[in-house]
Amino acid sequence: MHAVGIVAAAGSGLRLGADLPKALVPLAGRPLVAWSVDALRAGGVAEIVVAVPAEQRAAFARALSADVRLVDGGASRTASVRAGLDAATAGADLVLVHDAARPLTPPDVVRRVLAALADGHPAVVPVLPVVDTTVVVDERGAVIETVPRASLRRVQTPQGFDRVALTAAYALLAPDADLTDDAAVVRAGGVPVVTVDGDERAAKVTVPHDLATAELQVRR
Repeated sequence: MHAVGIVAAAGSGLRLGADLPKALVPLAGRPLVAWSVDALRAGGVAEIVVAVPAEQRAAFARALSADVRLVDGGASRTASVRAGLDAATAGADLVLVHDAARPLTPPDVVRRVLAALADGHPAVVPVLPVVDTTVVVDERGAVIETVPRASLRRVQTPQGFDRVALTAAYALLAPDADLTDDAAVVRAGGVPVVTVDGDERAAKVTVPHDLATAELQVRR
């Protein structure tokens, strides 16, 4: 089975305090997106498509190897993944969608997702248990309910899909739809989603503290 990895890399770096796209922010001297591409490749994904801000295409081309296909991302994550899906080669029957902002995702997570797809599941996401007490609050911020956490999970990437199922689910979406992840896209189309174990090292880099934590991990 042939898998294509789509890396969503069109987001801004505002919450990181950066004046460049988040995916180009350096981690140990290399852009976040380069780490994420390497994680997919080390896990067994040979074909990579990266959705980038159109105005920064040249910068991404300098940051990545020539065999990485670049496409212009959209105004939303959903639009960017749609563009990446359109650019994948016809021979790819599996799709892994990964956040550029999860640079230290271990290759074993990628392999677990691929293995579950090979077992016949049409949609697979890596997850971690919720360990903190989780509550619901009202509009004033007062706690009104404690949510049982035994069945709650934190969803990570890469998320894996049968290409036919993912393409069909995207075809059902409105052009301006903006869902939080691709598992939500296929679930909206009636596709069942199963989970595999994620990894704390696959944490998303969103704010400066996250980047500092990632730097410490790299130095260990």
